[in-house]
Amino acid sequence: MKKLEQIYEGKAKKVFATDDPGIVIVDYKDDATAFNGQKKGTIAGKGVVNNKVSNHFFRLLESKGIPTHYIEQLSDRETAVKRVQILPIEVIVRNRAAGSFSKRMGVAEGTALACPILEFSYKNDELGDPFINSYYVRALNLATDEEMEKVKTYSFAINDILSAYLDALGIELIDFKLEFGRSEGKVILADEISPDTCRFWDKATGKKLDKDRFRRDLGDVEEAYHEIIRRLMGE
Repeated sequence: MKKLEQIYEGKAKKVFATDDPGIVIVDYKDDATAFNGQKKGTIAGKGVVNNKVSNHFFRLLESKGIPTHYIEQLSDRETAVKRVQILPIEVIVRNRAAGSFSKRMGVAEGTALACPILEFSYKNDELGDPFINSYYVRALNLATDEEMEKVKTYSFAINDILSAYLDALGIELIDFKLEFGRSEGKVILADEISPDTCRFWDKATGKKLDKDRFRRDLGDVEEAYHEIIRRLMGE
């Protein structure tokens, strides 16, 4: 597999074409953004952590029957993945009140929810990723009803798998963002699952081990990211 020209650059990753039209290479950056790009900075080693952690989770989920875009980790920062057509929908799964949910609903951060919540946002930075529901998805032709049923089923299953796995490592999965794509007519998990896209809290102390430390200027940002990879992979 040969790496060719760059075809996309986002806030946290670059994507390169390869000589196989069905495969692209994702290169994880150390750049950090928050609040839809209003806050910018760098977290040393973030790209390495997010690449390895995402791949660790993708391999775990694949072993549990969740289809993903993951193919092979190529280096500390680069991974080969299936080329997918990303659904323009961000999926958020919430187990405890935190972040924008706490502000929007007036629920104290850390409050346990009676059941997990599934939220959908329209993936559009210029519009601020507005909140949508299944009727918006259907009306705007963002995905079919059948695709959304798969998204919902997979999202709840991913929550169950990751919550149980992380609990055994002394980490509580507070909430997280997922993205899905179309590949060969099927919906599969794509993007990443990392401290950038999840809220991880230490079960014993409640310490935040994720990008909230960057968003809220809490300090120890690099240490938190490396604590996650240490607990997951012993590195």
